[in-house]
Amino acid sequence: MRKNLILGLALSSALAIGSFAVAAQGAPGPGGPGGWGHHGGHHGMMDLHKLNLSDAQKASIKQIMKSSFGQNKSQFQAVRQQRQAFEAMNPSDSGYQAAAASLAQAEGAATTARVQQMANVRAQIYAVLTPAQQSQWATMKAQQQARHQQWQEFKAQQKASGGSQSGQ
Repeated sequence: MRKNLILGLALSSALAIGSFAVAAQGAPGPGGPGGWGHHGGHHGMMDLHKLNLSDAQKASIKQIMKSSFGQNKSQFQAVRQQRQAFEAMNPSDSGYQAAAASLAQAEGAATTARVQQMANVRAQIYAVLTPAQQSQWATMKAQQQARHQQWQEFKAQQKASGGSQSGQ
């Protein structure tokens, strides 16, 4: 179970680092040219390209993302190196459990930093938007949350009814 927790933390960190890398390079992220679509992690950066951003706004947001990526890059690299060293160990090695505990602590600290960093990025991007764009963003977020809720309800209904229709 502990190994699954560590693996889960490692995967979530890798996804976060990958998302930052895509955004910092100016490449379209999961949401398209604005980066940060609703599938771009759990960061709330939803489909910014749908807000009809001006060139100046796009440049500001790109700069925000670039500087954000650079802020915790060294911490993410250190955690990655620590993870690689741990993965190279055998469970029978002395210090294996201590290395696991140390890695878990480092992963936790990196997750905390990532969440705080994304909150800061979101606030900075929000400040770049016009009041009309902020309102549109809020509407898009509410719509996405409603779709997510519908999906959760659908999954619950499928689970309650046995999952598939093939048994009928």
